[in-house]
Amino acid sequence: MLAAAAMCFWIFSPLEAKFSTLPLVFVLGRLTLLIKSIFLLRKSSEGLGLTASDFDELSNTANRKQMPSIPNQAARIVQDFGTGPLLLWTILHIGKDIDRSWNDPPRLAVFLTGAVLFSLGWLIRGLTASSGGL
Repeated sequence: MLAAAAMCFWIFSPLEAKFSTLPLVFVLGRLTLLIKSIFLLRKSSEGLGLTASDFDELSNTANRKQMPSIPNQAARIVQDFGTGPLLLWTILHIGKDIDRSWNDPPRLAVFLTGAVLFSLGWLIRGLTASSGGL
């Protein structure tokens, strides 16, 4: 849903602003959120080949994986969103093929925004892990 929302931000941006820094950050961040969601939504093979008693033991609440805290999850989303502009800023030259008037892509601004978002997510994850979460 976050990837779709980020894509909508780019789609509904005014035409003259589509290739400015902020919409480009959103469209590149959307790509990494979409890729991560595809990997998170795949079927897991944890329960294959288990007997009914093994499956009941696995489903016991004591054996379940602990979910990360809400601040930790939010930090992961920010970090994943920042990964897009951080790694994909090099493909901005493709935008020249879409919009011929675009002769100076904001590569540095997109890269720096991605680096700041990635670092912020990394910092928040480090702080929430060391404090034990909320």
